Amino acid sequence: MSAIDLLRARLAELADLASVQMLAEWDQLVMMPSQAAAGRAQQLGTLAHLSHERATDEQIGAWLQELQGAALDELDADIVRIARRDYERARTIPDDLAVELARAAAEGQEAWQRARADDDFGSFVPALRRNVELARAQGQCVAAPGQRPYDALLFDYDHGLSSADLRPLFDALTEALPALMEQAAVHSPARPMAVPAQAQKAAVQSLLAKLGVEPSSWRVDVSAHPFTTWTGRRDTRITTRYSDGDVESLLSSLHEYGHALYERQVDPALERTNLGTGTSMSVHESQSKLWENHVARSPAFAEVLAAELTVAGFAVTAKDLHATLVGVQPSLIRVSADPLTYPLHIVLRFELEHALIEGDLAVEDLPVAWREAVKRLLGLEVPSDALGCLQDIHWGAGSFGYFPSYALGCLIAAQLWEAMEAQIGSRADDLSRGEVGEIQRWLAEHVHRFGRRLDTIPLVEQATGAGLTVEPFLRYVAPLAGG
Repeated sequence: MSAIDLLRARLAELADLASVQMLAEWDQLVMMPSQAAAGRAQQLGTLAHLSHERATDEQIGAWLQELQGAALDELDADIVRIARRDYERARTIPDDLAVELARAAAEGQEAWQRARADDDFGSFVPALRRNVELARAQGQCVAAPGQRPYDALLFDYDHGLSSADLRPLFDALTEALPALMEQAAVHSPARPMAVPAQAQKAAVQSLLAKLGVEPSSWRVDVSAHPFTTWTGRRDTRITTRYSDGDVESLLSSLHEYGHALYERQVDPALERTNLGTGTSMSVHESQSKLWENHVARSPAFAEVLAAELTVAGFAVTAKDLHATLVGVQPSLIRVSADPLTYPLHIVLRFELEHALIEGDLAVEDLPVAWREAVKRLLGLEVPSDALGCLQDIHWGAGSFGYFPSYALGCLIAAQLWEAMEAQIGSRADDLSRGEVGEIQRWLAEHVHRFGRRLDTIPLVEQATGAGLTVEPFLRYVAPLAGG
């Protein structure tokens, strides 16, 4: 076999191992009995060991050396380019650290679930401290000369971006959004709607079916924190959650559908290669936010959602439902936040996790720092840690550098939506009929098919003709504030 064939075979193995790991993590959060946590941590540690061992094998280095300067077609050249980048990064992480990171993430998620249910931050401190220390060690291992540990971790989620890139964008949001939030309090206040959980569930199931979610290659389940898992082109698993008296599931199900659609529309030629997944978490979040904000929250699609709820036994007009979905009200909970204030939740988390990793904030001081930041950015008092620093799973799972992608996703989604409508026209008429085929096809052509062949900023530039900017997002949220 040639060097490129050998490299492709190894990358296929690594893709399979990653899929098995994702399946085990999905099971932990959806199906696994809680007392199996210790065993699952060991299993995930073993998978991490196998993956790391195979990913850092010196044979890969030899194949890459042999392929240096070789005449390759465009696809194989991209495979080799990204393989070299991944190999060099993986080689900086010792195997025992890779295993410990996986075990700590599994155990941390269980500790977080218990602490959140009991509103007991103190019980979560040991697991969080361990994850912070391990993440810091990982950042120090993979950091380039002169690069800070947090920025090194950020590269895992958005290659090529740094804190210096994020701060001007986040500063622009923190400058513009509070004024819009105050304006909304007068002109576009929140309008709560008490939708029974059973009606939500029936509406979500029917809606997803119309979007192509069918049981032969999809699963839709319930979890404490909605998420998406993809273990193959025809094995997609999304979760949501239902609670009497809100409409979150209508948004979170479309949000997770956006993630799932991205993975399903990657070019089939990239399957079981190192290019066969979404390029970054920011682009991934742009896909979920596009479906959540620009589809589910559009006045046109409210007609479809209202019809589904009415059939499910909860009669509501499209106008009233839309007002509920876009009404602005500062919230303690990120996943329940309105689209205008949502990025402020991410700025808060970015500031805190940056301070944790860089050693400027002790784990024990996180609740106080959280309360102060919520008061400063959202004007709210935090009554409990369950409604504060314990609400998200990410730090329990050892994911540091992930949170910025949520705000960047909002920005990219707005930019993509403007570019799409400039090319193919307003989507309002189609959305009022529940027709989304043109949206799916445009995204496949301009975003999804590339997989990892384009990093975040090059992809945004190619799809929209401009670099990442806050203006399209601010244009999107201004009408929500009555402006």
